[in-house]
Amino acid sequence: MNTLSYKTVSANKNTVNKEWIVVDAEGEILGRLASEIAKVIRGKHKPTFTPHVDCGDNVIVINADKIRLTGNKLGDKVYVRYTGYPGGQRFVSPKELLAKHPERIIEKAVRGMLPKNRLGRELFRNLFVYAGSEHKHEAQNPKPVKF
Repeated sequence: MNTLSYKTVSANKNTVNKEWIVVDAEGEILGRLASEIAKVIRGKHKPTFTPHVDCGDNVIVINADKIRLTGNKLGDKVYVRYTGYPGGQRFVSPKELLAKHPERIIEKAVRGMLPKNRLGRELFRNLFVYAGSEHKHEAQNPKPVKF
């Protein structure tokens, strides 16, 4: 048996093949969609996945304003942030967030599913979310994907 043909391939930023994909969020459930997007951004769907390298694809999400949340999460779920000042804790519900900034609800869900380190911050830059059905990445020839 020839053992030289079984070499482990470790990807680096020069050998990675990054693609552009478009995901339509209309009617999709937030958590299920976010977990699939995080998996694609991380590159775990590829056979050449390497944990310490950005080997995932660039993801464009359209129709973020038409995302669904199940149960009572639209009114009961709370996003918490802190301004840095005493008494500066701020709370916002998904209903309010969808009304003002619908793209942020998907960004928050995906960011929470990525690693909490330098690589995770770099991977998050591969996500582009738009509230409407138009996006500005036509030059990259993205492929439409249905999860």
